[in-house]
Amino acid sequence: FRTLPFDVFVQRAAEAKHTEYFLSEDEKYYLRSLGEDPRQDIADIRKQFPVLAEDIQIPEYFEKEQFFSSVFRISSAGLQLWTHYDVMDNFLIQVTGKKRVVLYSPQDAPYLYLSGSKSQVLDVDNPDFEKYPLFLKAKRYECYLEAGDVLFIPALWFHNVISEEFGVGVNVFWKHLPSQCYDKSDTYGNKDPTAASRAMQILDRALKTLEELPEEYRDFYARRMVLRIQEKAYSTDCQ
Repeated sequence: FRTLPFDVFVQRAAEAKHTEYFLSEDEKYYLRSLGEDPRQDIADIRKQFPVLAEDIQIPEYFEKEQFFSSVFRISSAGLQLWTHYDVMDNFLIQVTGKKRVVLYSPQDAPYLYLSGSKSQVLDVDNPDFEKYPLFLKAKRYECYLEAGDVLFIPALWFHNVISEEFGVGVNVFWKHLPSQCYDKSDTYGNKDPTAASRAMQILDRALKTLEELPEEYRDFYARRMVLRIQEKAYSTDCQ
């Protein structure tokens, strides 16, 4: 990797074409703030960028002890973040520039071809429906953020963000569940709750056990498992 002085980075991120660059004259630049030790410390704009933090008014929407992180971001025009979900509620604060945000409900998860917390459908504007036919069923919500706008993104809502212009923004994450629900080693706010992780591990073991059966039995009992999950775990408001 290579490093840049902060002022040079900002200058390049704001440019459409570069006279000085690493790989190409139209390369994109992106900054996401981290804690002092990313493996242990969360991002907090008040600690990493205290002077800048004084100019940002975070909405008082949660108790101080619920605060998890505040992530400072700078991005070139045209830079896009893939569709993903976070496990905590958060505010996306647009300081300068313009962003487009596309969102999908958690109930559309079956149509998003997930790999972990991310969708494999990289281009939400021109998706490959031959490869991802179920994506047609996903209901899209779209909005634009300009300087001074704040978007509330509920936990588990999928979002895809593209910078229409050079921009500066801040994400503020907070714990809306009891603290013991979250993975204590999570410094990014994107690890599944510990109970959810355990449930997925149990499911993996159950599926492994089904492999001991002949195909027709495996199919039959897998369908019974799906029905059991729907009956016991699905929210009636989401069906």
